[in-house]
Amino acid sequence: MAPYFSLLRRRLILGLGALALSAAAQAEQSFVLASTTSTQQSGLFGHILPIYTAKTGVQVKVVALGTGQALDTGRRGDADVLLVHDRPAEDKFVAEGWGVERRDVMYNDFVLVGPKADPARVQSATDASDAFRRIATSGAPFVSRGDRSGTNAAELRFWKLAGVDPKTASGYKEAGSGMGPTLNMSAALGAYTLSDRGTWLAFKNRQDLEIVFAGDRRLFNPYGVMLVNPARHPHVRKDLGMQFIDWISGSEGQAAIAGYKINGEQLFFPDAKH
Repeated sequence: MAPYFSLLRRRLILGLGALALSAAAQAEQSFVLASTTSTQQSGLFGHILPIYTAKTGVQVKVVALGTGQALDTGRRGDADVLLVHDRPAEDKFVAEGWGVERRDVMYNDFVLVGPKADPARVQSATDASDAFRRIATSGAPFVSRGDRSGTNAAELRFWKLAGVDPKTASGYKEAGSGMGPTLNMSAALGAYTLSDRGTWLAFKNRQDLEIVFAGDRRLFNPYGVMLVNPARHPHVRKDLGMQFIDWISGSEGQAAIAGYKINGEQLFFPDAKH
């Protein structure tokens, strides 16, 4: 019986070894992408990432956060690639040596949404600063994401341009969450909020909300992609990360972005520089 058990043990060890090698191989064919809630909640990733995986066999594990949190994730080395939308914060991240190979990817724009009745008369605003000033002086409710996201950072810039400290405005509330939950809260309260257009177009629970202001050039919302610096975090999957960056900023990825539409309306516009 001893030879039998020895053979059985050997087969078991070989089988476990093969499983371990298979698991390792599968792990090598995936990477972590920290990105914004807008790219996730708008449905963009649900459209483009299966295209990328079908072509390469590489699985993309998305961590959807506000841009500030996504950048923090990169600083800790808990992601391989970042796709975010706060250009000043992105430039600082790269300048400090946390990220490399930053590239423009796409853009959409921010829109102010609010109740159809428009109690703050935002639809008559001359520009974004005037729109935010009208909301503050009217006392109308405004829901901020309050989550250090790219949208939140843009919103705070608009308050500053309007000469308003939003936390002193009687109707100002912070959701502390992503764009979808913030829009839900705004719909429930009949409040104004700033949204990226992509998430707004994908949002179903609009109730009485509609776009009340858009089109100011300062509402432009660019997205960039970058690799977490392998010199800071040697475990970063550099080859897989760069393969994705090359794809999403290349012709196929840009076409995939342009091809994502809801009710015939394009949500994001490719913007890679070649």
